[in-house]
Amino acid sequence: MKTVEPIRNKKDIQAISKYYQQLGQFRNNLLIITGLHTALRISDILRLTWSDVYNFDTNTYNKHITLVEKKTGKSKTIALNRQVIQALHLYFKTQNPAPKEPLFLSQRKTGKAISRIQAYRIIRSASEAIKLCTHVSCHSLRKTFGYHAWKNKESLAVIMDIFNHSSLAITRRYLGICQDDQDKLYLRQWC
Repeated sequence: MKTVEPIRNKKDIQAISKYYQQLGQFRNNLLIITGLHTALRISDILRLTWSDVYNFDTNTYNKHITLVEKKTGKSKTIALNRQVIQALHLYFKTQNPAPKEPLFLSQRKTGKAISRIQAYRIIRSASEAIKLCTHVSCHSLRKTFGYHAWKNKESLAVIMDIFNHSSLAITRRYLGICQDDQDKLYLRQWC
């Protein structure tokens, strides 16, 4: 089994973020944007409904989503940034969603969300189309969030809390930080 990696190159992140939008496949675009900007596991992303992200009474997008993580059973509140709201808006305009309808509605199963396998295919297809060299899966989007938060000097303790890790060592290993730090030191010219 291959180890999945974060997408380290910012140009690759921009390319994968825009791939499905350019094709007019707004559901798939939203899946990738949501994964990159919320640090949620794919199991939690696929459980989202329209009422989690949109207030049908006020016709506005929610500023936060609150959910209980499937893996940990812990409650989590996540702020939705501009990129997620924009992707939601593009997708919403093409739909006539009901509040309890899955956000990532399957085209084959009436009223059901896409499967984890289908989510993987969507992400893999985009990564192949943009000729991404690293092995990318659904979990890569979550790792990309943490990796770039760390690269932008965000607190590793906050990233650890977002991921619900029990130690900083786990978070560092999860993001591949140890190896990156070692590589940087090895590649530094001393003389």
